Amino acid sequence: MKVAVLGTGTMGSGMARSLLRDGHDVTVWNRTPGRAAALASDGAIVADSASGAVRGADVVITMVFDLDAVVTVAREFVPALKPDAVWLQSATVGPEGIRSIAELAAASGAQLVDAPVVGTKRPAEEGKLVVLVAGPQPLIDRAQPVLESIGSKTVVAGATLGQASSLKLACNAWVATITAGIAQSLAMCVTLGVEPALFLQAIDGGPSDTPYAHIKGALMLAADYEPQFAVDALAKDLRLMIDVVGPGFGTLLPALSHVFESASDSGRGGQDVAAIYGEFGK
Repeated sequence: MKVAVLGTGTMGSGMARSLLRDGHDVTVWNRTPGRAAALASDGAIVADSASGAVRGADVVITMVFDLDAVVTVAREFVPALKPDAVWLQSATVGPEGIRSIAELAAASGAQLVDAPVVGTKRPAEEGKLVVLVAGPQPLIDRAQPVLESIGSKTVVAGATLGQASSLKLACNAWVATITAGIAQSLAMCVTLGVEPALFLQAIDGGPSDTPYAHIKGALMLAADYEPQFAVDALAKDLRLMIDVVGPGFGTLLPALSHVFESASDSGRGGQDVAAIYGEFGK
């Protein structure tokens, strides 16, 4: 298929490479041109505008930072979409955000699918993201070759725009919870005079074990914070969660939000979420 990827940061670049590997005709665009230009050597066409990137595209993927960025770029490219193009909106914007985007799409006749993804840099590069989708089934069906290229599986959250974005927030709440839990347990070991790597050994293979604990735990112990999923991105998502569920939902989300906001304020915003380890044991 002819695919346009708008937003070539960590996730967008990986998705573009997965599409190219499967033989799709891929055009890329990014607000910072240099990040898109790097994909030319992989076979992508680099456009100098969002509207130029989407001309003739069968499927358009938006993977930018937040709602404001999606709306800004959409106002430029939506008028250039061909009538049967499918727009996969993959940025994490929350259910209220996708409804705002849907209003913009409807006003121009654009065919929108709510399509956030679960996964980080490596799954994006390997085409092993989990794609969460919501919207009209015929549009999802038309985009299926693209969904299969970027993901290991597709989870249909429902027919209503916003359902996939709601599920994405629930997934990222889990990511925030488990990341903070790993950091807390490792830091507790240090505080109590126990070798922190023993925590990972202790849970290995048990009912509370998860591969994520070993991946992020190893990064924390090595202080290796090259971004796979940035602190600022998850801090933004936590703010979205709190806005959606309201202040009466409980105390865990505000506590998690405080940890990630504190890490960002400490200068760790561009680092991997594993960098919150530095916020524990202070």
